[in-house]
Amino acid sequence: MNTLIERLKYNGLFLKLFLLTFVITISVSVTITMSTLRMSERLFIDTFSITNAKVINQIKGNFEGYNYSIIRSANHFQQNGTVRTILSSEQTNRDLMNSYYVLNNQMELVKPNFDRYDTGIMITGKNGVTFSSDRSYWPFSDEVWLEHSVMRNTWTEPRWLQYQTYETENQGQIIVASKGLMERISGNVYGTVHFAMNEEDFRKFYLTFTSPGNDVYVLDNNGHIVSSNITETIGHENKELVNAAKEVANSSIDYTNMEVLGKEHIVLAEYLPFFDMYLVNTINRDVVSAAVIDKRSIGLYSFGTVLLALVIVFFISRKLTNSLSSLVKQIGNASKHDFDQYVTVTGAYETRQIGIAFNSMLDELHEYVEQVMASQKKQRNAELAALQQQINPHFLYNTLTSIKFLVQQGSKEEAADTIHSLISLLQNTIGNVDEIVTVEQELENLKNYVFINQKRYGNRIKVHYFVAPDCIDYNVPKLILQPFVENAFFHGFNKKASGSIHIMVWKEEEKLICEVMDNGDGIASESKDKLVPRKKGRGQHFSGIGINNVHERVQLLYGEKYGVELSSGDGEGTKVRITLPVTKQ
Repeated sequence: MNTLIERLKYNGLFLKLFLLTFVITISVSVTITMSTLRMSERLFIDTFSITNAKVINQIKGNFEGYNYSIIRSANHFQQNGTVRTILSSEQTNRDLMNSYYVLNNQMELVKPNFDRYDTGIMITGKNGVTFSSDRSYWPFSDEVWLEHSVMRNTWTEPRWLQYQTYETENQGQIIVASKGLMERISGNVYGTVHFAMNEEDFRKFYLTFTSPGNDVYVLDNNGHIVSSNITETIGHENKELVNAAKEVANSSIDYTNMEVLGKEHIVLAEYLPFFDMYLVNTINRDVVSAAVIDKRSIGLYSFGTVLLALVIVFFISRKLTNSLSSLVKQIGNASKHDFDQYVTVTGAYETRQIGIAFNSMLDELHEYVEQVMASQKKQRNAELAALQQQINPHFLYNTLTSIKFLVQQGSKEEAADTIHSLISLLQNTIGNVDEIVTVEQELENLKNYVFINQKRYGNRIKVHYFVAPDCIDYNVPKLILQPFVENAFFHGFNKKASGSIHIMVWKEEEKLICEVMDNGDGIASESKDKLVPRKKGRGQHFSGIGINNVHERVQLLYGEKYGVELSSGDGEGTKVRITLPVTKQ
């Protein structure tokens, strides 16, 4: 007995709502069944056909809206003189990069036309230039694309907007709208533009208007099913269906009866001239016959029943679920307050238990977050401390050897300056365990490192510093600039006999920008990942903190919107930009 009482106490809210829903459902079902028995199948079919005819017009309107967006976008590209120049003139490799940038900007301008549609855009020039906003719609090479049937058809009829289809392995059937780009006066065709959409996305234009037994097909003139909510029929041909569609669309009859997929259907159709396709709506007679209703009877019975049910559900559900609704609202707003706001424990037993459990979870979450943050901080400090001990012995050996030669040559002052720089460098890297230093401290450490290298290798590489005075006291991660200067010294001037390195620091809005730029050998874009080896080797003469680690350190400390950007070209030098937040100690 006590066990039964405990179960009722834990499931009281569920039982009350279940019993209430059960009673209302039975009442509504009996009422609808009584009215259904009085229905006239013919009246229902006529009414349903009229309704679906309006639905077809709505679907057609959706297609027209999409077609209009494509026309506007195609006209934008055709009227753009820059696009015409890019697609008709001969392009060098250097010109291509700028051309791709311009084409991307032009595509961004037309993207608002497709805010409601997932559409990929492809532009192809007569000169072979090809650019796409989303290559997943064209999963093949440019050479294959230029010989594709879609391209051939577009070049054959460049004046007209054509809708075609093709199959892909990953995305299934693709529906693409294509049009030639031509000069208005001469009529010369200099390129093509294509707008592609997955059949799955194309289906969304009408999917909300379908239901069991009420299906939609989009067919071309040959009976090829381009799209349908019955996915297994897509890609197949149905000559009987397209012939019925042509009969309905080209005559005064509202619908026709025919057998589709082995069952009797009512067929409504509309020709889509802009697609050159047919929109077909089929209604399964067996399904609609089972749902035949008398509108007058169902209106009277349903209105009274639903009104009574709504009154009962409103008052009882409000009383029973008020505390639960309040709890759900508080839980939903917890994230807005960084999970610092606890929920109020009130209401039924189940609601109170949920509130208590949620508050306990917040306590555990806060404790866990604090532990994780403390652990990460310790880990970062430990990693930095370990890395600071990893001064390469070759660097010390070569530096001491240089000092020895300076002393032997009688250059005592230069030797003393070199020793002083080495001492300062060791103090800042090994003696100072702080992870964050000021810009002034980081530059002082960097100058010592540069001074030692210039004493060892001569002054063939000049280093210039341009630091905004108001940035001296800002915080930066320790050794944030040294890896890039080191890389410039030992990798940036293998071909050139001399050059210069520029170190710049300035504030840009709420961000601190640090740049290391050299005019050395530079690298080709495909070799950027080889700028610094991933593993420690001879190329890293100073510390174990490699360039590949800097980006990860910055994001770990400040978040993903900060980090390192690298730009370089073969023979054009290298520029590294580090973006940090503006902070002070």
